[in-house]
Amino acid sequence: MSELQSMNPEEAVEMYIETRKGDTADATVQKHRYRLQKFLEWCGEADVDDTTQLNGRNLHKFRLWRKEDGELAKVSLRSQLSSIRTFIRFCENVDAVEQDLHKKIELPDVSPEESSRDTVLEPERAEKIQTFLQRFRYATREHALFELLWRTGVRIGTARSLDLEDFEEEEERLRIRHRAESGTPLKNAERAERYIAISTDLTAILSDWIAQNRPEVTDDHGREPLFASSRGRCSKSTLRRTVYRVSQPCYYGDSCPHDREPSDCAAEGYAGGQKCPSSVDPHTIRRGAITHFLSEDVPEKVVSDRMNVSGKVLERHYDKRSEERKTEQRRQFLSNV
Repeated sequence: MSELQSMNPEEAVEMYIETRKGDTADATVQKHRYRLQKFLEWCGEADVDDTTQLNGRNLHKFRLWRKEDGELAKVSLRSQLSSIRTFIRFCENVDAVEQDLHKKIELPDVSPEESSRDTVLEPERAEKIQTFLQRFRYATREHALFELLWRTGVRIGTARSLDLEDFEEEEERLRIRHRAESGTPLKNAERAERYIAISTDLTAILSDWIAQNRPEVTDDHGREPLFASSRGRCSKSTLRRTVYRVSQPCYYGDSCPHDREPSDCAAEGYAGGQKCPSSVDPHTIRRGAITHFLSEDVPEKVVSDRMNVSGKVLERHYDKRSEERKTEQRRQFLSNV
């Protein structure tokens, strides 16, 4: 066993942040920095000036300290503790804390109702899924669907509604249409109809999905669905199962955060993906995509039009940026005024 090396908490946090830069989206790095500032604040109050002082007992005290914030939702507490857990794992790797200390950080259980309202797919995790799919599942339905949902933020019903003719490859865009009479209504009916510009990369993925792997089928109305199985147009439940599966950490190569063995896990495979505590539903991807767009300084009106959501609903239900993040973004725009 390696001998522990003394390190100041501030130094450890800066080393961790520098390590994440370049490998992780800037917005994600910033979120980790915000969350770890709370940890450093607690270290100051608790007189923890050396990482070797950290143990299961005082990390539990930090958890209680954060829990005392009555305005902190349980799902937010879970996210913050998850970030601390990842940081502690990094400290283990540089011999700054005892091995396996991260396992002593208990994450609060979050009900599906609490989770569905507040959680987002973080850019860091989306990048991991994208990297895996690009390398090992290129141009499959899983790959095409996930990339479409993350890069456009559309609802799962919108993705299901797309036909081959709605994919305008040369113009690099998608045409969204309300076609209730033939089985693919949109949530906001005709008001949801629009064009969505897509990137060259996404255009290539969709094109290769169509050319290489998409079954040549029509649906019950004679239309050619973009997302198809051998039976025709994919159902919403099929597309949801796909999302649950590709968002499981064990699927894209991460270790199981729940210390389960895949061979004994009830959530293994497409049928059980929804049972995984770490899998996400399509709407969580939508919230994550919208928050990511906003964090990258895309104007709210552009996001509102692209994602087909009103400004009021956008602010109330989809914008999950922290108040600190919003403040810093406003500062950038106003610094020269």
